[in-house]
Amino acid sequence: MSTLSPSPLLHVVLHQPDIPNNTGNIGRTCVSLGAALHLIHPLGFDLSVKACRRAGLDYWPRLPLSEYESFADYSAQTTGARRWIFSTHATRPMWEVPFQPGDHLVFGSETAGLPDAVMQSHTDYSCCLPMLGNERSLNLATVVCTALYEAIRQLAHAGVIHVDETGRLVL
Repeated sequence: MSTLSPSPLLHVVLHQPDIPNNTGNIGRTCVSLGAALHLIHPLGFDLSVKACRRAGLDYWPRLPLSEYESFADYSAQTTGARRWIFSTHATRPMWEVPFQPGDHLVFGSETAGLPDAVMQSHTDYSCCLPMLGNERSLNLATVVCTALYEAIRQLAHAGVIHVDETGRLVL
C-alpha cells in the first residue's frame, strides 16, 4: 500500500475563516492526514506567497488547496460531494456520523459560524462536538482536528486505511 493517495481522503471546508493561525494549523493537519482544504471567501487574512513564507508555512505548497468566491460557488464546483456541516447548533454528535472517504467537513468562521441558509439546507447532514451547555464554542482548529481524527478512526476501523508498524497512516 502507498502512503500517498491519488485523491484527498477527506476535504475540510472553511467558510470565511477570520484567524490566520487557525487556518494555518488546519492546513498543517490536512497535510498530515492527506486531506484537502477548501477556503470560501472573503478571508480575514492574506494568502499570498510572501505572507505564507513570512508566517513560516513551509508545508503550504504540499497542501491541496481550493478557493471559492462564495458558498454557492463552492457548491457548484463540488457537485455530488457529501457534506457534513459542523455547528454548535446541531444535535447529532459527530461520532454518530458514518464518515466515508471523500467526505467534505464544513465549518463556519470563528466569529459568525455558518449562514442560516447553509444550516437549513443541510439539516440531515449536520453534527456537533458535544460540550457543556453553558459553553458557546471551541477553537476552530481544535474542532477541525478532532473531526478529522474521528473520521480517520472510523475509516481505519472499516479497513479503508490502516496504521503501519511505525504509527503512520497508510492510505
